[in-house]
Amino acid sequence: MKTVLIGVGQAGGKLASALQSFDRQMGFGAVLDAVAVNTAKADLQSLPVETVLIGQDRVNGHGVGGDNELGAAVMESDQTEVMSALDGRVTAEAESIFVVAGLGGGSGSGGAPVLAKALTRVYDVPVYVLGILPGEDEGALYQVNAGRSLKTVAREADAVLLVDNDAFRSAGESMSEGYDAINDAIARRVGLLLAAGEATEGVGESVVDTSEVINTLRSGGIAALGYASAEASPNAEDNINAVMSTTRRAVLTGTSLPDASDADSALVVIAGEPDTIPRKGVERARRWVEDETGSMQVRGGDFPLESGRLASLVLLGGVERSERVESFMERAREAVDKAETEPREDPKEMWHSDDLDDLL
Repeated sequence: MKTVLIGVGQAGGKLASALQSFDRQMGFGAVLDAVAVNTAKADLQSLPVETVLIGQDRVNGHGVGGDNELGAAVMESDQTEVMSALDGRVTAEAESIFVVAGLGGGSGSGGAPVLAKALTRVYDVPVYVLGILPGEDEGALYQVNAGRSLKTVAREADAVLLVDNDAFRSAGESMSEGYDAINDAIARRVGLLLAAGEATEGVGESVVDTSEVINTLRSGGIAALGYASAEASPNAEDNINAVMSTTRRAVLTGTSLPDASDADSALVVIAGEPDTIPRKGVERARRWVEDETGSMQVRGGDFPLESGRLASLVLLGGVERSERVESFMERAREAVDKAETEPREDPKEMWHSDDLDDLL
């Protein structure tokens, strides 16, 4: 899937840069271009991508201080400048646009929903948000910001690919080390998903293409991405168990959003040397994901790639019923003393409730 990345806020700019760097390092060519947008001048200076500083008349390049209402207002007033920076970057070759943002800060959580809304009005390609949830230890302000931002952006974007910081942080890591590790892990996962069907080594039996990614995300709402890999045997038949085990690990322990195994749709991608990918293993993995997710819309295919390993990528669409999402939204509501007391019959209704103020 050829895409243009727009990183909003500090975390968004860093992750968008990491994604572009991974894509170039691997030679995939799936990331056509990347732009970073922020209200803090210092956060843009070290990024190896085109940058746009917004809100200079209101915050003078010093950021919005975690105020995502101000972040939304600044993006609203300066969105013309951001859209102008995309001229000539979102070409006819682009098959999607990804807005990348940390949902807990001010510029990213406030600006991402506004920008996603503007982009969907202008461009005739899917607009997705790659959103990062704050960890439980990141403070009440970040929880409230992320709850409000997620509620809003889930409505404005075609889908939100959600990353939970707590799923990637390792014990004993400093905060900066933890964020760097998260960026590297997500860049690899999302980078491989974007590259599937774009730049392949050899010819697989059933190569995944962009339409399958788009169709998996077509239901909208929240999506998650799982990943796991293992050493490959030269003989495809010997890799059936490896394909099954990596697929299980990708869904059960390797997702960007833990415990998100109930889904409306899914895509199983097995990456590796074409001669080492067992057709029987791919089909078994697809059927297992059907059973695990309860979805009949499970696609599967190959990603031919020069590597001594086999990797399973599992994209899950429509995971709003995930316990992780519901517990996070509850945490956000509690942070503003508006705890939910009754269970919801339809998890999608959380995006239409009044428990958290809408940003737009």
